[in-house]
Amino acid sequence: MTFVLIAFLSFVIIASIGFVLTSGSSTSDAAVKRAQAIVVSTANTRRKGGKAQAAKTPEERRKQILLQLKESERRDRKARLSLAARMLHAGLNPDVKKFWIISIAMGVGAALIAFVFSQNPYIALGAAFVFAYGIPRWFLGTLAKGRINKFTGLFPDAMDILVRGIKSGLPVNDGLKIIAREMSKPLGPEFQRLNENVAIGMALDSALEKMCERMPTSELRFFTIVIAIQAKTGGNLAEALGNLSNVLRARRMMREKIKALSSEAIASASIIGVLPPGVGTMISLVNPGYIGPMFTDPRGQFMFMGGAVWMLLGILMMRKMINFKF
Repeated sequence: MTFVLIAFLSFVIIASIGFVLTSGSSTSDAAVKRAQAIVVSTANTRRKGGKAQAAKTPEERRKQILLQLKESERRDRKARLSLAARMLHAGLNPDVKKFWIISIAMGVGAALIAFVFSQNPYIALGAAFVFAYGIPRWFLGTLAKGRINKFTGLFPDAMDILVRGIKSGLPVNDGLKIIAREMSKPLGPEFQRLNENVAIGMALDSALEKMCERMPTSELRFFTIVIAIQAKTGGNLAEALGNLSNVLRARRMMREKIKALSSEAIASASIIGVLPPGVGTMISLVNPGYIGPMFTDPRGQFMFMGGAVWMLLGILMMRKMINFKF
């Protein structure tokens, strides 16, 4: 029975680590960094107002904005996202101290339970790492991913509402209020916070910067760029937002197509990753004495640790192969 418990705990630890590594926040760090680049670039545009005014034509102004975006993106490409920012993306109160207290408590509890059942300090350390570091961050990534996906799915409809409002003669701020009132979570509450910031005197582009910090999506980044360009160059805002809405819908269709085409590779990678610990657990249940030396003999333990390392390397390689960026 002890062998079965050890095998089961080992399977849970390895599978959890692999799941954490392969599930990664598709808040995808690249999209987050690009959104942060927007915030920094717009702030730099304000600080360098004299240079921005030197560009007279709309084409020159657009080139200036694009150059600033590229420079900021190169500068922030290697920047790490803070834990408070991840909690903000997940829609949680960014209380880092409370998060670490809960994580440490989970890790200590998991380590004690694993040690009581297995009497193996290495398994206890592995359980502590998974429950203190891996699972809480995976939970944050999952919340953020679901929240961002919902926001992205609703965003084209919000752009259509804003376009119809502008065409009917409503100011942009009134259109934003309609979006906040009519759209569901998480898009509605985010636009409500945007309107509250504007109502207390914050400029629209500054409020959009704050919104980008809370919701780092490419779609919101495009919207911020359109508003920034229109504020500097003028033009038909309804037409620009209408074109943006069409582009966002086309991106969503392409995203779904890529998911459909890559689903087979993702399923194959998942099966390959789960198969070794799954077979080991089944053998432990059917014939514990057969696989028992793997956990009791030092040579077996060495082989087990080596196999776990190679499995983690394989999971990382498969993650690179199936992690399509779009």
